[in-house]
Amino acid sequence: MNSNDLKIFEAAATLGSFTKAAEATFTVQSNVTARIKNLEDEFGAELFRRVSRKVVLTEAGETLLQYAKKIRRLLDDAKSDIQSADKIGGTIRIGCIETTMALKVPEIIKGFAELYPNVELEFYSSMLSALISNVVSYKLDAAFVAAPINIPGLQQLIVCDEQLVIIAGGEVDKLSVVLKQELLKIVVFEQGCFFRARLETWLGSKGILRYKSTVLNSIEGIINFVEAGLGISILPAEVVEHYYSNRNIKTFPVTKELATMTTVLIYRNDEEPSKALNVFLDQYRN
Repeated sequence: MNSNDLKIFEAAATLGSFTKAAEATFTVQSNVTARIKNLEDEFGAELFRRVSRKVVLTEAGETLLQYAKKIRRLLDDAKSDIQSADKIGGTIRIGCIETTMALKVPEIIKGFAELYPNVELEFYSSMLSALISNVVSYKLDAAFVAAPINIPGLQQLIVCDEQLVIIAGGEVDKLSVVLKQELLKIVVFEQGCFFRARLETWLGSKGILRYKSTVLNSIEGIINFVEAGLGISILPAEVVEHYYSNRNIKTFPVTKELATMTTVLIYRNDEEPSKALNVFLDQYRN
């Protein structure tokens, strides 16, 4: 087995096709088949099974895929460290929720780039569950998420506390009037979003269990819909004040127990972080 075998295996697993894996790795399908067969012989287990016109991983294949990603990352780190022995370089893949992407990422990039110009930062935004899964599966090196997080294999560093507020259209004088509507309308991200969960919990604490949800995929969209009077939502006060203070919206306090969102930076603790990731984490260590 060599690292190229694992690269071909990972391509086949990701693309679900030996033909597409051959194209992606600039080889021929017969070589992909031979490399996969070589791995199966070496590990003594079937790695793929055919389903219709696709190939899908077996349980053994899923296990090997996690190790393959880990090995690829370690080889990338080794290459970066050897080629940049006198300086810190490489790429760090960071995940974050939508509001962190909008509010914090620009200052993170600016400050970190000044200290470590040879480190490339890649940021990806997604829902909480996807971010956690991507860190665990080595697709991301770390992620900014909302606490609490209690997942085996993950370490966390507290980044900051943010205060949440309910936002409503500018014509709303009393939130209590809106909450008494026969069918309350809320504007939220998709299921799995921390803010949606917190808003639904807050509504539940007030005995409101029926409401109509409008689902959007951006902060800007949520602000636009709330401003148009199409529902209420919840966001960090800092986001609203920093970016949308000139919009025709009003903010209202949240119940004390639900008002604070703690952002943490999660990363895997099963191995020593790369030099680049380590200096990134150092920004948030006490």
